[in-house]
Amino acid sequence: MIESLHSPHIARVKALIGSRGKKSRKESGLFVAEGLQFLREAARVGSKPEIETLYLTAAARLKIAAEGLDINHLNTVDVADAVMNAMGETVTPQGIIGLCKLPELTLNDIEIGPNKKYIYLHEIQDPGNAGTILRTADATGFDGVITAPNSVDLFSPKVVRASAGSLWHLPVIERVEVSDLLSIWPNNSIFALEVDANNSLLEIQYSHPSLWIFGNEAHGLPQWESQPRISSISIPMPGHAESLNLAAAASIVMFYVTQLQHLGQ
Repeated sequence: MIESLHSPHIARVKALIGSRGKKSRKESGLFVAEGLQFLREAARVGSKPEIETLYLTAAARLKIAAEGLDINHLNTVDVADAVMNAMGETVTPQGIIGLCKLPELTLNDIEIGPNKKYIYLHEIQDPGNAGTILRTADATGFDGVITAPNSVDLFSPKVVRASAGSLWHLPVIERVEVSDLLSIWPNNSIFALEVDANNSLLEIQYSHPSLWIFGNEAHGLPQWESQPRISSISIPMPGHAESLNLAAAASIVMFYVTQLQHLGQ
């Protein structure tokens, strides 16, 4: 058991979640996930992203045993409570920290075919919004999430926590230019959510596969006049609110699209 607060294991974990965490994650090919929820999704044999190292306290081992989770195939390291507290970022750590391998996915890994639907996040910045969108995309049966350059790192600790394990269900591809994405998209079912768009979400006609674009929380989306294949849509709002939180708006769109698909429209 590791008990020293000067252990290099602490420095290794802290480097991945600190102020330079994004650079460290890219260089090491690892990201950090904390808590029992992530472990429920990640502990299965063959699960991706793969856990490289799992740090556990004695109390956490008891929780895992009570859950019936099999972690015998994982590389585990036992640590004292004080070491776990020094490693983690959460206020009330659950005694479980995993170093997980970053998936190496590209546009070539996207399965574009009948009934497929994807999210494209253009320069969104808020980790909570990103994590919620990931979780909702997972819940509503979307097939993957793609981000533009200058978007929030989907493997930062805050996004990982907010996604509540959905990173283990959805392919995620980061830093993709919209022009590269459009170059492989086979049809015109590409929609961008904008507050002042004339076309209502409730009136659109689309086929599959489909791509749904959401923009930056403060600045929205570019005009993209040079991209005629992208159709702007809005969510009808009969109430008094001027706009919706990005994650809330994306959730409405994803739920509606899924319902249309189930109805065969």
